[in-house]
Parts: sequence; structure tokens; C-alpha cells
Amino acid sequence: MDTVLRFLTCGSVDDGKSTLIGRLLYDSRALLVDTLEGIERTSRRRGATAPDLSLVTDGLIAEREQGITIDVAYRYFRSGARTFIIADAPGHEQYTRNMVTAASTAQLAVLLVDVRQGLTAQTRRHALLADLVGIPALAIAVNKMDLVGFDPAAFEEVVYAFEDFAEASGLRARRHYLPMSALLGDMVVERGEHLPWYLGPTLLEVLERTPVEDGARDKPFRFPVQWVCRPRESTDPLLHDYRGLAGQVAAGTLAVGEEIAVLPSGRRSTVTAIEVGGVPREHAVAGDSVMIRLADDLDVGRGDLLVRADESAPTLARGVEADLVWLDPAPLAPRRTYLLRHTTREVQARIEAIEWNLDVATLERVPAHELAMNDIARVRVKLAQPIAADRYEVLRDTGSFLLLDPATWDTVAAGMIRGAQ
Repeated sequence: MDTVLRFLTCGSVDDGKSTLIGRLLYDSRALLVDTLEGIERTSRRRGATAPDLSLVTDGLIAEREQGITIDVAYRYFRSGARTFIIADAPGHEQYTRNMVTAASTAQLAVLLVDVRQGLTAQTRRHALLADLVGIPALAIAVNKMDLVGFDPAAFEEVVYAFEDFAEASGLRARRHYLPMSALLGDMVVERGEHLPWYLGPTLLEVLERTPVEDGARDKPFRFPVQWVCRPRESTDPLLHDYRGLAGQVAAGTLAVGEEIAVLPSGRRSTVTAIEVGGVPREHAVAGDSVMIRLADDLDVGRGDLLVRADESAPTLARGVEADLVWLDPAPLAPRRTYLLRHTTREVQARIEAIEWNLDVATLERVPAHELAMNDIARVRVKLAQPIAADRYEVLRDTGSFLLLDPATWDTVAAGMIRGAQ
């Protein structure tokens, strides 16, 4: 069966992320003819003698004008081994929020490092964010080796520096280091001729060999209710009393006949039917978008969570301790009321305390009274109504949340739950 690997490219600005993706797609023969012709035309207008492969992912007009990546650009391709979904995250500090979005679903992060610059503050920040959201594997791509004459000592210097940083910060991801030149193509898809001293795999080989870890089916069942389907206006008498709970299974499995509990109310019922597009099914598994029907007419609505009665339940929490990434230009002010979105549930919330703020340069946890954009902190959050929360390391979907400004509906922060009470 064909597997799918979702991976993220990240790192500091101008480290070559967009060029790397362009090279990966170009050498994999994954670019359409009209796309390639458009890139060649744009490159010629700019005076380039060869295609500028960074243009493959720069889709916004503002990006093409400035030569930077602002939005997260997604691309799809396949090799003989598997299918890939690539997310090209922006390197500029003011667009870190977009990197967090891309990292939340990635199974591997390709972290680019300019061999001449070494580890920058944004390199460290992206590595910490990748670890924070639980990406299990890191490929540290030491790029622009052509600009240092493909010197192995320059590559080793970056490797040693990153290992020191990883040990000091407690990075948990599996790490693989490889030198490359995205501009010339060495060690991206083909080995090239300039790095004979490097005996490891190319980037494509790393991507093909990375285990795809999806343990959501083995977790306790979680089903956030998105909406209640009641087509009472139908002329079909069989649909007049129809009542189904629609949503996507976040984790675990469910079968017809099993007992469920509705949270936060705690009421129980039995599953009488599971449907996909009106077609009956006996089971539902993580990732399935389904309609669930119950034996009892319980008071269930959007924001409720269905769990299996015979499995461990999440914590009904009116307060959580969380790692928070602040994404808004306006600083966080403790005790201001925000809207917390957890799965399909929204409740009022406020930050009761900032326990510490992480200094990305020194890795020290320093006291703080407010948070600025891109800060990473541990906070305590008080909720107006309870949520059914898991710890993030147990279940991503029910262990994460967003904070919204109720005046503008802007997303101001992303949080990972570390404790609930």
C-alpha cells in the first residue's frame, strides 16, 4: 500500500528552502510542462541563465515581488517508494505563525542551515517549534556547500553546533545530517559529483526511508461533534425522525453496538448506526468523516465529544497548563479574556499566569509578565466552561487549542496542553 509522508521545510530566511523544494520537484520530474515554462520565462526576465527553482513554491504576488515566502506553500509529488506532501514554511520571523500551522501535521521536518551562517535565532526557533508540536524526525540539511568549496570541516562544524544545541534544549526528534547544494542539486535527489566524502543517503532517500508513524487508530476513541443532522423537511418519512451526529474521528475506533459517553455531560447511549455518505458501515476509524446515530435522543450538539465508555476518558478541565506560541503582533496581556477553540468547542478563557518564557538564544526559562509575537512560553489558562482535554503528547487533536481575539477573530496563539485540572 502506498504511504504518504507529510514533511515541512523550515529554517532561517534565505537558507534555500524554496530552492530546495524546487530542486526536489525538478529532479523528480514532478513539475508540469506549463509550470516549468512559466518559471523559465520569469527567470529570463530577471536576467538568470538557468531556471530559478525557488519560484516553484512562491505563489503569492507579494512573494514573487519580494523574493521571499510569506504563506505556507503546499506541493505534492511521488517517487517510486511513496507519496509526499510538502509544506514550505516562511523563514522570516514575522511569519513564524505560518510555520506553526505547517508543523502541526508534519511527520518530518527538513531544517535548512546555511553552512556559512550556522545556527541563527530563527533556526533555533524553528527547531524548538518542531519539537514542541511533536514532529518525530528532523533532517538537518546543511545547504550552500558550493559556497564553501564543499569543505567537510564546514559541514562538521554545523553538525557539532546543532548537536550541542539539541542536547542543551532536550530535542527529542530523531536527527539525520546531510550536506547539500540545492542550487546545483548535490545530495537532493541525485548524489552529484562534489561530495564524495559524504557516504550517507540523499535527501530523497531519507524521505523515502522515514517511518510514517500514525498511531491514532490505537488511541482511545475521540469524536468531536461538528454538527447535528436533522432533515425534518424531507418528504421521505424515513428521514423525518433522522438524527445523526456528524464529524471526523480524531482517534481510535468505534463499532455499531458499542456504548459511548457524551462529554462534558457524561450521558451514555449505544451506537445504532455509522454512515459515510448515507452508506452504512460497521466500524469507523481515526480519520474517517462519518455520521453516528445513537439509540437515545440525548442533548448533543457542536462542541461535544463522544468517547467510548469502556476506554480511558479525557479530563474534564476548567483549567489547563500549556506550552503557548504567541502569534499576534499585539502582546499578550494576562487576565484579558480570549476565545479558546478546542476541537469543535469554543469557550471563554484567560491567561492566569505566565510561568516562564523561553529565551531562544540562551535556552533559559525567564520570568515574564507579557508575551510578544513568536514567544514560546508555559502558561496557566482558566476556562469559563469545561473542555474534555488530553495531554498533547497523548493525543494531538484533543491536546491542542487556539486562542482567538473575540473582537477581531484573529488567531493570536496556539497551545499544547501539558496538564489539565
